[in-house]
Amino acid sequence: MALRALIFDFDGLIVDTETPWFALVRDAYRRHGCELPAEVWRQFVGTHRHPLEHLQQVVGPAFDLAAERAALIAGDTRDTLPPCAGVEELVTAARDAGLRLGVASSSSRDRVESELRRIGLRDAFDAVRCRGESLRTKPAPDIYLTALDDLGTAASEAVVFEDSPIGTQAAKAACIYTVAVPNDVTRGWLFEHADRVVDSLAGVTLAQVRRWLAG
Repeated sequence: MALRALIFDFDGLIVDTETPWFALVRDAYRRHGCELPAEVWRQFVGTHRHPLEHLQQVVGPAFDLAAERAALIAGDTRDTLPPCAGVEELVTAARDAGLRLGVASSSSRDRVESELRRIGLRDAFDAVRCRGESLRTKPAPDIYLTALDDLGTAASEAVVFEDSPIGTQAAKAACIYTVAVPNDVTRGWLFEHADRVVDSLAGVTLAQVRRWLAG
């Protein structure tokens, strides 16, 4: 089947927001004398759920959720980060080749759209699908299925790039060929739903992606 579309997750894939976010949340746990268990963090990566909800359960009634959220916001530097290595090159190659491009994210539309504009990539994408649009969030396939509809592309004609196991599960549930690209937080995790795992998008060419899809 010919390749007609590429669909990208946003957080941890287009911009590596996951690494500084993990550090901020880990520090919040440590302020309360706790460590952030890896198995707990895995449940939050790729979803819209907030990890402080778990810390609140651990600490109990003394936990001030509003104050802790404010502290995270104050220390958040994610809106200063550049695109991940290889993203701009692959997006440019796909646009030049006439492919359709989409983003499918569990983050809010306002933040994803704003960040795409900041890094100069918003105009490259034909469709952006996010949470809060009457869709089930990942690992349900809804965001990816709707992105396919927006792009006018069949699942067999698309390739998804994801950084989390929950994201790869969602993409495969939509029957799309899925490439896992772990970041510093998710590297070493089990990507059992991915068709392929690569260390980075740096050096990944459109010709390679076409061969992967062709099998």
